[in-house]
Amino acid sequence: MTTTTQKLTFAEYKNYNDGTNQRYELVAGDLIPISLGTGKHGAISKFINDYFKAEIRQRNLPWTSKDMRIGVRSTRGWDTSRIPDITVLSLEQWESLANREAIIDLNEAPPLLVVEIVSESTKTTDYRSKFSEYAVLNIPEYWIVDPLQSQVTICTLVEGLYDTAVFRGEERIISPTFPQLELSANAVLLLD
Repeated sequence: MTTTTQKLTFAEYKNYNDGTNQRYELVAGDLIPISLGTGKHGAISKFINDYFKAEIRQRNLPWTSKDMRIGVRSTRGWDTSRIPDITVLSLEQWESLANREAIIDLNEAPPLLVVEIVSESTKTTDYRSKFSEYAVLNIPEYWIVDPLQSQVTICTLVEGLYDTAVFRGEERIISPTFPQLELSANAVLLLD
Protein backbone atom coordinates (compact mmCIF):
# COMPACT_ATOMS: atom_id res chain seq x y z
CA MET A 1 0.00 0.00 0.00
CA THR A 2 1.43 3.37 -1.02
CA THR A 3 0.67 6.26 1.31
CA THR A 4 1.90 9.18 -0.77
CA THR A 5 0.74 10.37 -4.17
CA GLN A 6 3.96 12.08 -5.19
CA LYS A 7 7.36 10.49 -5.08
CA LEU A 8 9.76 11.46 -2.31
CA THR A 9 13.47 12.02 -2.61
CA PHE A 10 15.78 10.33 -0.14
CA ALA A 11 16.27 13.67 1.68
CA GLU A 12 12.50 14.12 1.98
CA TYR A 13 12.16 10.56 3.28
CA LYS A 14 14.79 11.13 5.98
CA ASN A 15 12.85 14.17 7.18
CA TYR A 16 9.36 12.70 6.73
CA ASN A 17 7.11 12.76 9.79
CA ASP A 18 3.40 12.12 9.57
CA GLY A 19 2.88 12.63 13.30
CA THR A 20 2.43 8.92 13.99
CA ASN A 21 4.82 6.20 15.11
CA GLN A 22 4.37 4.37 11.79
CA ARG A 23 7.68 3.31 10.22
CA TYR A 24 8.16 3.29 6.47
CA GLU A 25 10.50 1.95 3.85
CA LEU A 26 11.08 4.14 0.83
CA VAL A 27 10.63 2.10 -2.34
CA ALA A 28 11.21 3.83 -5.67
CA GLY A 29 10.17 7.13 -4.08
CA ASP A 30 7.00 5.76 -2.44
CA LEU A 31 6.45 5.37 1.30
CA ILE A 32 5.57 1.79 2.19
CA PRO A 33 4.34 1.18 5.77
CA ILE A 34 6.18 -1.51 7.71
CA SER A 35 3.79 -3.78 9.56
CA LEU A 36 4.62 -5.19 12.98
CA GLY A 37 4.39 -8.76 11.74
CA THR A 38 2.98 -11.69 13.66
CA GLY A 39 4.10 -12.77 17.09
CA LYS A 40 6.00 -15.64 15.48
CA HIS A 41 7.77 -13.18 13.16
CA GLY A 42 8.87 -11.19 16.22
CA ALA A 43 9.94 -14.32 18.10
CA ILE A 44 12.05 -15.55 15.15
CA SER A 45 13.64 -12.10 14.76
CA LYS A 46 14.49 -11.94 18.48
CA PHE A 47 15.91 -15.48 18.46
CA ILE A 48 18.19 -14.83 15.46
CA ASN A 49 19.33 -11.42 16.71
CA ASP A 50 20.09 -12.80 20.20
CA TYR A 51 21.95 -15.75 18.65
CA PHE A 52 24.04 -13.46 16.44
CA LYS A 53 24.87 -11.24 19.43
CA ALA A 54 25.96 -14.28 21.44
CA GLU A 55 28.15 -15.54 18.55
CA ILE A 56 29.71 -12.10 18.13
CA ARG A 57 30.44 -11.89 21.87
CA GLN A 58 31.76 -15.47 22.10
CA ARG A 59 34.08 -15.00 19.11
CA ASN A 60 35.10 -11.50 20.24
CA LEU A 61 34.26 -10.05 16.82
CA PRO A 62 34.22 -6.25 16.26
CA TRP A 63 30.59 -6.43 15.06
CA THR A 64 27.07 -5.84 16.31
CA SER A 65 23.63 -7.15 15.38
CA LYS A 66 20.59 -4.87 15.36
CA ASP A 67 16.94 -5.61 14.71
CA MET A 68 14.79 -3.17 12.71
CA ARG A 69 17.07 -0.22 13.58
CA ILE A 70 19.11 0.35 10.44
CA GLY A 71 18.11 1.40 6.95
CA VAL A 72 20.02 0.36 3.85
CA ARG A 73 19.79 2.78 0.95
CA SER A 74 19.66 1.69 -2.66
CA THR A 75 18.30 3.20 -5.83
CA ARG A 76 16.01 1.93 -8.57
CA GLY A 77 15.47 5.06 -10.64
CA TRP A 78 13.94 6.64 -7.55
CA ASP A 79 15.45 6.37 -4.12
CA THR A 80 14.86 3.27 -2.03
CA SER A 81 15.69 2.62 1.61
CA ARG A 82 15.00 -0.79 3.11
CA ILE A 83 14.90 -1.66 6.81
CA PRO A 84 15.99 -5.30 7.19
CA ASP A 85 14.60 -7.34 10.07
CA ILE A 86 18.19 -7.86 11.27
CA THR A 87 21.43 -6.18 10.22
CA VAL A 88 24.93 -7.33 11.21
CA LEU A 89 27.56 -4.63 10.77
CA SER A 90 30.93 -3.58 12.15
CA LEU A 91 31.04 -1.69 15.45
CA GLU A 92 32.87 1.10 13.63
CA GLN A 93 30.01 1.46 11.15
CA TRP A 94 27.39 1.31 13.92
CA GLU A 95 29.25 4.03 15.86
CA SER A 96 29.36 6.19 12.71
CA LEU A 97 25.54 6.23 12.76
CA ALA A 98 25.39 7.58 16.34
CA ASN A 99 24.77 11.22 15.44
CA ARG A 100 22.87 10.88 12.19
CA GLU A 101 19.99 8.99 10.66
CA ALA A 102 20.71 5.26 11.00
CA ILE A 103 20.81 4.60 7.26
CA ILE A 104 23.76 3.06 5.49
CA ASP A 105 24.18 5.23 2.40
CA LEU A 106 25.17 4.23 -1.14
CA ASN A 107 28.77 5.47 -0.76
CA GLU A 108 29.34 3.50 2.48
CA ALA A 109 30.48 -0.06 3.02
CA PRO A 110 27.56 -2.49 3.05
CA PRO A 111 26.56 -4.35 6.20
CA LEU A 112 28.06 -7.82 6.65
CA LEU A 113 24.74 -9.65 6.68
CA VAL A 114 21.01 -8.86 6.53
CA VAL A 115 18.03 -11.02 7.43
CA GLU A 116 14.45 -10.78 6.21
CA ILE A 117 11.69 -12.88 7.76
CA VAL A 118 9.02 -13.72 5.21
CA SER A 119 5.35 -13.05 5.82
CA GLU A 120 2.38 -13.34 3.46
CA SER A 121 2.62 -9.63 2.65
CA THR A 122 6.41 -9.60 2.03
CA LYS A 123 7.21 -12.89 0.30
CA THR A 124 7.51 -11.47 -3.22
CA THR A 125 9.54 -8.50 -2.01
CA ASP A 126 11.87 -10.65 0.13
CA TYR A 127 12.53 -13.23 -2.61
CA ARG A 128 12.69 -10.87 -5.59
CA SER A 129 13.14 -7.13 -4.97
CA LYS A 130 15.34 -7.32 -1.89
CA PHE A 131 17.26 -10.27 -3.35
CA SER A 132 18.26 -8.08 -6.30
CA GLU A 133 18.77 -4.86 -4.33
CA TYR A 134 20.95 -6.43 -1.64
CA ALA A 135 23.13 -8.08 -4.31
CA VAL A 136 23.59 -4.76 -6.14
CA LEU A 137 24.58 -3.20 -2.81
CA ASN A 138 27.26 -5.91 -2.38
CA ILE A 139 25.86 -7.19 0.92
CA PRO A 140 27.93 -10.37 1.31
CA GLU A 141 25.22 -12.50 2.94
CA TYR A 142 21.42 -12.33 2.92
CA TRP A 143 19.18 -14.70 4.89
CA ILE A 144 15.58 -15.27 3.81
CA VAL A 145 13.91 -16.92 6.79
CA ASP A 146 10.62 -18.33 5.56
CA PRO A 147 8.22 -19.77 8.15
CA LEU A 148 5.56 -20.12 5.41
CA GLN A 149 7.67 -22.73 3.56
CA SER A 150 9.60 -23.92 6.65
CA GLN A 151 12.96 -23.09 5.13
CA VAL A 152 15.94 -20.79 5.48
CA THR A 153 17.68 -19.58 2.32
CA ILE A 154 21.24 -18.35 2.66
CA CYS A 155 22.27 -16.07 -0.20
CA THR A 156 26.02 -15.63 -0.60
CA LEU A 157 27.44 -12.96 -2.88
CA VAL A 158 29.70 -14.39 -5.59
CA GLU A 159 30.94 -12.04 -8.34
CA GLY A 160 28.06 -9.62 -7.83
CA LEU A 161 25.26 -12.22 -7.77
CA TYR A 162 23.79 -14.35 -5.02
CA ASP A 163 24.32 -18.09 -4.89
CA THR A 164 21.61 -19.68 -2.76
CA ALA A 165 21.47 -22.65 -0.44
CA VAL A 166 18.15 -23.75 1.05
CA PHE A 167 18.04 -25.43 4.47
CA ARG A 168 15.09 -27.35 5.91
CA GLY A 169 14.35 -29.45 8.97
CA GLU A 170 17.41 -30.48 10.95
CA GLU A 171 19.90 -29.46 8.25
CA ARG A 172 22.69 -27.34 9.75
CA ILE A 173 22.72 -23.82 8.31
CA ILE A 174 26.00 -22.94 6.59
CA SER A 175 26.85 -19.24 6.96
CA PRO A 176 30.03 -17.68 5.55
CA THR A 177 29.74 -14.82 8.05
CA PHE A 178 29.26 -17.17 11.01
CA PRO A 179 31.05 -20.38 9.89
CA GLN A 180 30.91 -21.97 13.35
CA LEU A 181 27.15 -21.56 13.63
CA GLU A 182 25.42 -24.59 15.11
CA LEU A 183 21.83 -23.95 14.07
CA SER A 184 19.36 -26.02 12.12
CA ALA A 185 16.60 -24.56 9.98
CA ASN A 186 14.05 -25.88 12.49
CA ALA A 187 15.83 -24.08 15.34
CA VAL A 188 15.77 -20.76 13.45
CA LEU A 189 12.10 -21.25 12.56
CA LEU A 190 11.35 -22.14 16.21
CA LEU A 191 10.13 -25.58 15.19
CA ASP A 192 12.36 -27.51 17.63
